[in-house]
Amino acid sequence: MSTPNPNQTPDPPAAQGAAVIPSWFQAEQDYLRRSNTVLPGNKAVLFDALAAAGITSVLVEFDGYGDSGQMENIAAKANDAPVELPEERIEIFDPMWGSAELEKQTVTIQEAIETLAYAFLRQTHAGWENNDGAYGDFTFDVTNRVISLDYNERYTSFDNYSHEF
Repeated sequence: MSTPNPNQTPDPPAAQGAAVIPSWFQAEQDYLRRSNTVLPGNKAVLFDALAAAGITSVLVEFDGYGDSGQMENIAAKANDAPVELPEERIEIFDPMWGSAELEKQTVTIQEAIETLAYAFLRQTHAGWENNDGAYGDFTFDVTNRVISLDYNERYTSFDNYSHEF
């Protein structure tokens, strides 16, 4: 066991924490970059599977607040008729946090839809589930191979007036 050097002043707690922020920020940026590189391929694999099942669109509703968020409902259609998502499993890639590796995952089509929705929310509105949160929906237009996001952010506002006469 080493003896502390009485002539050496330890870094103050704020300085110790400050060193963590840049490394976390860099890890987050690396993760987002890797995530963005796998999204087009994951999207293509998902759209191929949906088209093969005859699905023309998928509506995904999400809601989050108070540090928690989730996909609320996933509804698939073949033209205008509601249909069930197929049970088929597909392979997508998932970037690993803090690693340069990409993990190949075999997931259900529903899990792939949720994975893409969460990734696009993180890409466009990170923290959507915090505080008053947000809600909205994704439309997966299989025919045109486009994913649209309709996003609604909640916030608390108030006006205060004080007068003294």
